[in-house]
Amino acid sequence: MPDTMLVIDDEEVVLESCRRIFSAEGFQVVTTSSPQEGLRLIKDSKFEVVLCDWKMPDFNGMDVVEEIHSRAPESAVVMISGFPSVGRATEAMKRGAMDYVPKPFTPDEITDAVNRAIRRKVTEEKEVIGRVESIVRNLQFPLPSMEDKAPATIAETVAQKVGVTKTTSPWLSVMVLGILAGAYIGFGGLLSTTVTFDMGGVFGTGFTKLVGGAAFSVGLMLVVIAGAELFTGNNLMVSSALAREITFGTMTKRWILVYITNFIGSIVLALIFVGSGLYRTGGGALGAAAVKIAYAKVSLGFIEALVRAIGCNWLVCLAVWMALAARQTIGKIFAIFFPIMAFVAIGFEHCVANMYFVPTGIFLRNWVGIPTPEGIDPGILTWGSFLFRNLLPVTIGNLIGGGVFVGMSYWGAYLRPAKSS
Repeated sequence: MPDTMLVIDDEEVVLESCRRIFSAEGFQVVTTSSPQEGLRLIKDSKFEVVLCDWKMPDFNGMDVVEEIHSRAPESAVVMISGFPSVGRATEAMKRGAMDYVPKPFTPDEITDAVNRAIRRKVTEEKEVIGRVESIVRNLQFPLPSMEDKAPATIAETVAQKVGVTKTTSPWLSVMVLGILAGAYIGFGGLLSTTVTFDMGGVFGTGFTKLVGGAAFSVGLMLVVIAGAELFTGNNLMVSSALAREITFGTMTKRWILVYITNFIGSIVLALIFVGSGLYRTGGGALGAAAVKIAYAKVSLGFIEALVRAIGCNWLVCLAVWMALAARQTIGKIFAIFFPIMAFVAIGFEHCVANMYFVPTGIFLRNWVGIPTPEGIDPGILTWGSFLFRNLLPVTIGNLIGGGVFVGMSYWGAYLRPAKSS
């Protein structure tokens, strides 16, 4: 389709000359002697080039040029005038003209002017597009990499950022997040008990433990993805202390605060469970299962509980470690699911989980009156037994499992300073 041109001039000879010259150049030429009609044509049709006279009866060509530029900024406008001057040419350019041609003109002069105007218009459009693209690029944030972090990068992140952030966060924020973490792990424990309390007799011990572990993983997913401060996960802060990003004293103070608040959150959820009456599920079988779990935990020997706790937090901290590697939520979910499912299914011991499990059993036995399982000393389920026979060894074991086998190990593998020769 040929390019279109509009010529606005009150002289018929100029209109006819432009029609003849530019028809030969391949343009589809429309002419008018009326500025009003010219503006109407511009409104209704698209013209690549507009030639406009400066002086017309009862109309200022400069105003026409400005109006054309306003209505059709994509058109290349050339002003023609029988009264040429530098000032008039400058004014025309300011109003939106791409070029200026004095009358009378030769075919070559008017053709050259139109070609120059078209080139200038194209250049101007490119510059505008370039500026827009530049603005858009500056407004856009770079897309984060979708690739998961390598182990060495995780080690640097844990030592230089995660541990430092945890020790510099406001105490009130840490207290709130610590309470939430205790409750979140309690949710995992409650879900695990709820979905498995009547499974063993039908599906066997192994599969029941597998399902219980899968359900329990929800607790750490809530901690990591929703955001909370968990004592066992914070054992990875050992890397920051060894890298001298924080002091061991600061780390210990933060551990103590998180530990206490985790306990508070766990107790809150235990009270919610007991107060809700949900322990009556299955004719009271859910409550009986919760009491049995509590007895089993306080019946462990000190060394037995400690060793089980080492294996537990080794896997828990690996879950946190791998979740840090994942850049998307779905990756974090899978990173957490398998290690947590594994530690529960194996039978390892987690101190924050026990802050929910054992108090729940104590509340149900003492307040509700759920009987002690047969063959077990009823006097063993006390707060003293919980604190010294279970929580103490499990806490020590969790510290070793997370701090030594994960935090210290990866610090030694990737961050330990090289010895000078």
